[in-house]
Amino acid sequence: MAQDIKRIAVFTSGGDAPGMNAAIRAVVRTATYHDLHIFGIIRGYEGMIKGSIKRLETKDVGNIIHRGGTVLKTARSMDFMTKEGRKTAYENLLANDIDACIAIGGNGTFTGANVFSKEYNIPFIGIPGTIDNDLYGTDYTIGFDTAINTAVDAVDKIRDTADSHNRLFFVEVMGRNSGFIALNTGIGSGAANVMIPETDTSIDDLILNLRKGAKRDKLFSLIIVAEGNKNGGAAEIAEKVKTKFDYYDTKVTIIGHLQRGGSPTCMDRVLASRLGHSAVEGLLEGKRNKMVGLVNNKIKFTSFESAITKEKDVNNELIRMAEILAL
Repeated sequence: MAQDIKRIAVFTSGGDAPGMNAAIRAVVRTATYHDLHIFGIIRGYEGMIKGSIKRLETKDVGNIIHRGGTVLKTARSMDFMTKEGRKTAYENLLANDIDACIAIGGNGTFTGANVFSKEYNIPFIGIPGTIDNDLYGTDYTIGFDTAINTAVDAVDKIRDTADSHNRLFFVEVMGRNSGFIALNTGIGSGAANVMIPETDTSIDDLILNLRKGAKRDKLFSLIIVAEGNKNGGAAEIAEKVKTKFDYYDTKVTIIGHLQRGGSPTCMDRVLASRLGHSAVEGLLEGKRNKMVGLVNNKIKFTSFESAITKEKDVNNELIRMAEILAL
């Protein structure tokens, strides 16, 4: 056990994700179990710079496991990207005698933690909290399951109106650099096509598939588009399609930030609890500058460098299956 760690700070950073509160709860209660002093940093790295640090007790995390968002709030900090900002943050950690930190967030959060930890020799453990599910070193990130369930629920409702009016709907979901949300939403909602950053589906290929559906007297069609698709977002793709194919009444829906909110699913609550618990015990075992994840249902620690730089590939078999099931 790393006996020199007595006081731990936890914070959330970057985009919020359903399940972050469950992770905070697990961190606080596991730390308390091990007789550690646990502190919460309000608004991530920005709060670290401003000295917004408060002691957390077990009662402070009661009745939050089911809540979306983050009780510690979150922010993106430009000041933390500067040496001066990080120096101020370090001084505030010293003023509170913080021995180690647990950061809940995504790629940007871990990039900052990696730089800061090397500059000031403070152990960090990262917990993957992002709806995009794009971090290497874990099968699932906190918030992903809730986000795809929210998206599928929205698409199911869109399907009702699409069926009633002989419409073609382009539904845009989040995913600037990855198609995990779009692919799973497309499969789960029975979409006719999924357009993600990892594949190069041309507009002509898309129209060809739509024509095939029209020949079968298909009454409506749903296309799921990741916001980072190479052909543009849902609105841009819809305009391109309409100029060449007007069989359907074409509509566009952007689900947007609905995917970030709401009560986390049971899967996200359990995942967040496991990762929060393991983050604290990982620090006590001497682990540092690593992200805790779940691989094949087992806890695994991955270096920040790998989590940040290595690409997490979309399952090609899922892509192939989605194409076959959409026929």
